Amino acid sequence: MRYISTRGEAPPVSFLEAILKGLAPDGGLYVPESWPALRPYLRENRGAMGHAGAAAEALYLFADDDLSFAGAAALANEAYGAESRFAHPAVAPLKQLDGRTWLMELFHGPSLAFKDVAMQLIGALYAEALARSGERLTVVCATSGDTGGAAVEALKGADAVDLFVMLPKGRVSEVQRRFMTASGAANVHPILIDGDFDDCQAILKTLFADKAFAASASLSGVNSISWARIVAQAAYFITASYALGGDGVVNFVVPTGNFGDAFAGYVAKRMGAPVGRILLATNTNDILARAIATGRYERAAHSSATISPAMDIQVASNFERLVFEATGRGADTTRALYAAFAQSGGFDIPAPALAAMREIFSAVAVNDDETRAAMRAVHQRTGDLLCPHSAIAAAAAMKGANGWAPDGPVVLLATAHPAKFPDTVEAATGVTPPLPGHCATLYDRPEKADALSNDAEAVKKYVRERTRAWR
Repeated sequence: MRYISTRGEAPPVSFLEAILKGLAPDGGLYVPESWPALRPYLRENRGAMGHAGAAAEALYLFADDDLSFAGAAALANEAYGAESRFAHPAVAPLKQLDGRTWLMELFHGPSLAFKDVAMQLIGALYAEALARSGERLTVVCATSGDTGGAAVEALKGADAVDLFVMLPKGRVSEVQRRFMTASGAANVHPILIDGDFDDCQAILKTLFADKAFAASASLSGVNSISWARIVAQAAYFITASYALGGDGVVNFVVPTGNFGDAFAGYVAKRMGAPVGRILLATNTNDILARAIATGRYERAAHSSATISPAMDIQVASNFERLVFEATGRGADTTRALYAAFAQSGGFDIPAPALAAMREIFSAVAVNDDETRAAMRAVHQRTGDLLCPHSAIAAAAAMKGANGWAPDGPVVLLATAHPAKFPDTVEAATGVTPPLPGHCATLYDRPEKADALSNDAEAVKKYVRERTRAWR
């Protein structure tokens, strides 16, 4: 299996090269040259598969020559098996809310967010790749709240990795921030950026675009554009669709910011899992909802601060992968559209591509009042507390969207533990969610972070002075 760029001007690379590089040198995102098919035994053994089994299958099929099935299974077992850091043995358990609606709880990992599902596997993959090469790595990520904490939990203490986490100052919850700033690990460097998440993401892309800097730092990334994250997240779409699908399909409602999780559902569908329709649930930072509704992908001047801060994003990076696929794997078209986006901040999706997207995706935007109302409604009906991002999925399912008429079970993705947003949850429901036991000391640990201006050169200097990988 080789990986190609969505923009068509970078040489093909292997799976391990793709996950270590992150961004392709032509500015595109890596996608597989072809789509592998899930093997029939998964459907035949759906009840006994488990999350580790689905992850091993997906990892093996996408890694191909880089990993044997035994090697993939060992890494998946390390990330998700009995000795893993997930508090629930199912990793992503399903809880029935009503006759056909289910909640998939993705917050049982060490940082209490769905990002842990991918990040724990990435930690194992990096350890494997670096053990083979004997090299050191500089990992830089931008976070809107949860990626950073999950990356810290996966990579803290890793001898061959230095981790730099850029977070927007004052735009994440205290619990989210402390998962990044209170690890106590010498190889973790939190950076408070004076800006929003899109500013952090722009700095990250600038670092990767500087080829000399990227090479000298042995730069790698764990943001949602990482192909390893997409593969790892596809596993829970596979397990849920096989568990609930019967002879039909299962539909999903995905709280959506950077489009990585939703694209993982698309990947599972392309592999042959019984995934039906996918409803993109955005907050008022609604670039994706507008794109699917109107065919115009256009960023707003600024992101809006909401009670669902991890989704306060106006540039959905992974959408480029869907554009590439929906245009018939049109690298020339994708490159031209994103050149227009870089110049003017928007582009019109070609009509055939938009029609192809709408065959799978619907989209709807949810405001803060609707989010709070969904939190109250779910708590009153079921007793469950939802974080504001998970509540957006519930609100979107209630609200509906053009083309959203699902036939069969509907799974809402619960992407973070409510205790990561205690003030918001209490204001909506009157109940303060407690932190799980393994996080009991989070508020007692000292914090460490450095504040930097919204400037890529300042971040480059900071990284260069601290990474052990510089050469």
